[in-house]
Amino acid sequence: MSDPTPAPTHLASGKVREIYALDDDRLLLVASDRISTFDVILPTPIPDKGRVLTGMSAFWFARTREIVPNHLLELGDDGRSTVCRRLEMLPVELVVRGYLSGSAWVDYQEVGAVCGHPLPPGLLESDRLPEPIVTPATKAEEGHDLNITEAEAAELCGVEPYVAAREAALALYAFAAAHAEERGIVLADTKFEFGVDADGVVTLGDEALTPDSSRYWPAAEYRPGGPQPSFDKQYVRDFCLSTGWDRTYPGPAIPDDIVAGTRARYVDAFERITGIPFDAYLSDPKVVL
Repeated sequence: MSDPTPAPTHLASGKVREIYALDDDRLLLVASDRISTFDVILPTPIPDKGRVLTGMSAFWFARTREIVPNHLLELGDDGRSTVCRRLEMLPVELVVRGYLSGSAWVDYQEVGAVCGHPLPPGLLESDRLPEPIVTPATKAEEGHDLNITEAEAAELCGVEPYVAAREAALALYAFAAAHAEERGIVLADTKFEFGVDADGVVTLGDEALTPDSSRYWPAAEYRPGGPQPSFDKQYVRDFCLSTGWDRTYPGPAIPDDIVAGTRARYVDAFERITGIPFDAYLSDPKVVL
């Protein structure tokens, strides 16, 4: 009798995902309903958040394979797990910004540039940039990620892998921004993570174009000159800051109305972007592929 298939080996816990090894070539990623703000995991989960992230990532992975390979092999029937190829991950995240928001707005106010990219004077918060820019950041195991220049990122990754990842990130952003615009949504910015597969090919990993990794704004309400209403975690961030929280562990518990409002925003983003009712995804996750 052959040996039974070994149980998955737990490798790590991320802010959202549990990571397991299936064998030397494959990982099992399970997206929880945890939510973090300012890099602190909050004590209150958001129901179905992990399924939204998994479904949206799978939706984008299925539609961008011709732009860049990705790590997705199989989508689980639970709607929150994926079997993925193992990659040697690059040590930086690549944020593509089409609009001036978040930390980019802070940097622009201080020095008129973002991660080494000089920008025209007189821009307003949330203004559309003349063209999308790539702003890399280091991956912090604890605490906040650190924005760096593209030259520093190329030194960390190697020039050739970084350039390939950079070009893929810009192409992914252009594709996704156009798709979102058709559905009445502005994709202000988004974060990508890339790795290198066994053949040395730069490959998209982690998640893709979710409300956790992106700023999505309703286009009908877009008004430059201040923060925008959004489908991302800003609703929770605003609540947390309203409590006087100092952005250190532990974060505040989230009341029921904020939980419900946050879930509604995530589900709304899923349905607008994919064009698929969320209940249909819950019944058959493979409807996004």
